[in-house]
Amino acid sequence: MEEAAQPIITTTTKNQIRRRQQAEALWILGDAMVGARSWFGGLFSRNSNRRQGVSERGNHFTLTPGQESRLQKLKERLNVPFDETRPDHLEALIALWHASFPETELTGLVSEQWKDMGWQGPNPSTDFRGCGFVSLENLLFFARTYPVSFQKLLFKQEGMRATWEYPFAVAGVNVSFMLTQMLELNSAKPKSLPAINFLKILSEDEEAFDVLYCIAFQLMDAQWLAMGASYMQFKEVLDATRIQLERELSLDDIHRIQDLPAYNLLYK
Repeated sequence: MEEAAQPIITTTTKNQIRRRQQAEALWILGDAMVGARSWFGGLFSRNSNRRQGVSERGNHFTLTPGQESRLQKLKERLNVPFDETRPDHLEALIALWHASFPETELTGLVSEQWKDMGWQGPNPSTDFRGCGFVSLENLLFFARTYPVSFQKLLFKQEGMRATWEYPFAVAGVNVSFMLTQMLELNSAKPKSLPAINFLKILSEDEEAFDVLYCIAFQLMDAQWLAMGASYMQFKEVLDATRIQLERELSLDDIHRIQDLPAYNLLYK
C-alpha cells in the first residue's frame, strides 16, 4: 500500500516529521483500537517491570504537598462555570474566534457564525454547561500552542472525512469532560495507575492537563479516521481514545507529558 503524501510544514524538521509518521502508523490499522494490537504487546513488554495491581497501588498512594497543591489548583479550574457576564470569559471566547478565523470578523457574541466552529447553536455559552470554563481554556490553549494541528482539525484537512463529521467545538468540550473522568479529577485522590502517573507529571508541569488535552483531541481525530467513523460513532471513538491514553499513561518510562507516544501526532 502506498503511503499517503505528507503535508509540507516548513517549520517542522525532518526528524519531527519522521517521528510523527511513526506515531501515525500506530493508528491507521483497520479497526484502530477495537481489538488487540501486536504493537501494544511490544510497547508494554519493553519494560518487564510494568507496574501491576493498580487498585492496590492507588490505595497506598500518598499525595506529596506539591502534588496536592497542583491537584487542588486544577480542581478549582474545573469548578469554574462559563459565565457570560464575566468580561474575562467573554474575552477568552472572542480570542478563540480570532485564533480560529483570524481573517473573519465576528459579528456578535450571539451569531450564526459560531456554527462554523462546530457549536450547536448561535450562542456557544450554552455548550459549556457540561464542562465549564476549562473546556474553553483547553480549546484556546490548543489554538495558541499547536496552531497547525488546531487548524487541521478545525477544517478537517487530513484523511478521508465522513459525510457526517463530528462538530469540532462540541467535540472539544467532550474531550475535556472525558479527561476529567479518566484522571479521576472529581475524586479526593486518584486510584488508577494512569491517573496517579498523570498527577506525578502535573506536579512537575502545570500545563500538563492542557497539553494532554491537545494530545487527546489530536488522537481522537486519528482514531476517527482509522475507524472510518461517522457522527453516530463519536462515543465509540472517544472511548477508544480514552483506552489508548490510559495505556500510554501506564507506561514506566513516561516522566513528562511529552513522553506519551501520541504526543508525536501534534504539529506546532
